[in-house]
Amino acid sequence: MNRMERGSNPVSPREDDERKHELEGYLRSGQHTHAEEAHDPEPTADDDVVVHPGGPVPPPGEAREQAEAQAGADALRLEIARHLDRTVFPADRRAVLRALEESHAPEPVLEEARRLPEDGTFHNADEIVRALGHRPTT
Repeated sequence: MNRMERGSNPVSPREDDERKHELEGYLRSGQHTHAEEAHDPEPTADDDVVVHPGGPVPPPGEAREQAEAQAGADALRLEIARHLDRTVFPADRRAVLRALEESHAPEPVLEEARRLPEDGTFHNADEIVRALGHRPTT
């Protein structure tokens, strides 16, 4: 029996054509072509419990509010850090306000900084944002 060398393909030409035909249906439909359900992933139900590696997920409205608050805290921290030089720290409320005014910080940032406690000393922008009741990501 004389076998023709066909490289690394261990499948006969007829079986190869059958596999191509099976794959053609799958590729065109975007769905599984076999009736065996054991290999198909089961779609999720509306009442399935969703497990996230980071812990419990708040309801959608709450998650949006938290995300918006987080984005606001991060933006405030960024603006404060952008307008305060490292040499300002450690600083009390008065020094923070003076440095922000001298660097022409936007009015909303100045308004937030005016809410800082009189007796605090701050070592960086994160501490300022936390003193204002926000939680920056970093």
